[in-house]
Amino acid sequence: LTMALTLLAGCGGSGSSSAPAASSGPASGSASAPAGAEGDYAGQTLKVAAIETAYGTAIWEEIVKAFEAKTGATVELTMDKNLEDVIDPQMKAGNFYDVVHLAAGREKALPETLLKENAIEEVTDVLGMTVLGEDVTVGEKIIPGFTGNLTTNPYGDDRVFLMPMFYGPCGLFYNKANFTEGGGELELPTTWDEFFALADKTDIPLFTYPVAGYLDAFTYAMMAEVGGQEFFNKALQYDEKVWSSPEMDQMFDVLGKLAENTNPATPSYANGDNFQKNQQMILDNEALFMPNGNWVIGEMADAPRADGFEWGFMALPAMEEGGDRYSYTFFEQCWIPAGAENKDLAKVFMSYLYSDEAAQIFATAGSTPAVQPITGMTDKLSDDNKVYYSVYDNGAKAAIGTFATTAPVEGVNIKQDVCFTMDSVVNGTKTVDDWKAAVQKSCAALRAAL
Repeated sequence: LTMALTLLAGCGGSGSSSAPAASSGPASGSASAPAGAEGDYAGQTLKVAAIETAYGTAIWEEIVKAFEAKTGATVELTMDKNLEDVIDPQMKAGNFYDVVHLAAGREKALPETLLKENAIEEVTDVLGMTVLGEDVTVGEKIIPGFTGNLTTNPYGDDRVFLMPMFYGPCGLFYNKANFTEGGGELELPTTWDEFFALADKTDIPLFTYPVAGYLDAFTYAMMAEVGGQEFFNKALQYDEKVWSSPEMDQMFDVLGKLAENTNPATPSYANGDNFQKNQQMILDNEALFMPNGNWVIGEMADAPRADGFEWGFMALPAMEEGGDRYSYTFFEQCWIPAGAENKDLAKVFMSYLYSDEAAQIFATAGSTPAVQPITGMTDKLSDDNKVYYSVYDNGAKAAIGTFATTAPVEGVNIKQDVCFTMDSVVNGTKTVDDWKAAVQKSCAALRAAL
């Protein structure tokens, strides 16, 4: 099978390590692991490794305590900011961890390398397991779309190898005060036609972006909107028919109209030093909408703002009335090395990560909430966090995945072509047709390098 490995870029951009190859795990039709009754695992030891990030260490320390209390098992926890440097030499020496929380898309690409070597255990059966301490299955709790994508199912089939963890939706931020929901006069658009019709109802430019790289999440969601999930997956693998299709023409038409309705000052600030000036446009009512991720509220917490300003967030407008609306999300993953010694208990531990109890710990133990992709989490978050995490509660679908990795192709940078060309179109130095042709040329080169 051809493996479509993907790198998680997030909403603004993102050495190879390896371990000995091991068996690829049970076939997806094999019997599921035990449901994990509480107290059944006394005397067993589970080795867990988790990346230390801005969420801090307390979230995993608290998870370990709670899991030990429910099962009687002992958990040995390893955390490090450079986790690959700790666990990769251990695995090369045959000392495997049982559960690892380490996402794809990092510079050292450890999960990607292990997948190429069939050295990560299949965990499809975890979806059918009962969540530890609850009476629902893991698959019933996970928000639709967070499995079955090219990140969790990297071999392009129905088998799951990376389980989804902490996520952050990306979409359009705006000032509620400009719209009827905040006492303003404008109706919040639900379709792109309604979006562009706002240009006749206000003098405020419709659009800005911090830097053009933030259009990665934006265009991913648009690909799903114009063609659906299968179309989206094929686009990420540079499919020739998809990239020359009428649906993709529709996407570029919308992007061209957005360029025409972008605050003309945007490209001059769209860099690492000045991007917050573009974000400030939303707070100053100098642009109506801006693509961004969940961190922007914190980034702009101390910035001045127009009277009555209140953050709003929504998925992209639909292509047509009644059509699907999408919000792209980036997320982290956890997995089981194929060489792990305690796979049954590892799967029970995985099931516990999707419990309400564990989700509450993740969301509250650190200074920044780490939100699990399960239903029912929104009501447990602060008001600011509800602004963006509620997007999937309101009917939006999750677009998940990024362009497939290939062998390097000299002179080709697909993100540069897809995203950063917007600056040139806004400035008028390139046309939408130029944009489309450049992307199609790069896709052809990358398709040949898959």
